[in-house]
Amino acid sequence: MKKRFELEYTLNVSPSFLFSRLSTPGGLSEWFADDVNLKGKIFTFLWKGSQQSAEILAQKENRYIRFRWLEKGCENCFFEFRIRQDQLTGDVALLVIDFAEEQDKEDAIELWNMQIARLKHVIGL
Repeated sequence: MKKRFELEYTLNVSPSFLFSRLSTPGGLSEWFADDVNLKGKIFTFLWKGSQQSAEILAQKENRYIRFRWLEKGCENCFFEFRIRQDQLTGDVALLVIDFAEEQDKEDAIELWNMQIARLKHVIGL
């Protein structure tokens, strides 16, 4: 059974700038996948010879976006990006919410760390 986990990364950029990298095909193709297509509410992510599709379940501009993977046996599988901005300091953080089997959790965390490192590089951090 897949269990929820959360990761937080400090990305001191404006929430609107960050949200565009999390919610658009062009933004996601800069760091998340080799190519990304959007048709309606369905994003198709392409990586070297493989692809996966996900539907947008919910979003609030500059705050969060939640995707549900469209694959058999994974009806409750989703991943979500949440943007948090500290009221006092103005610091911006990205919260990644995902699910993984217990034996795959460390690999999933490592993958997210690599993906977020690519995102940081793309946005100049």
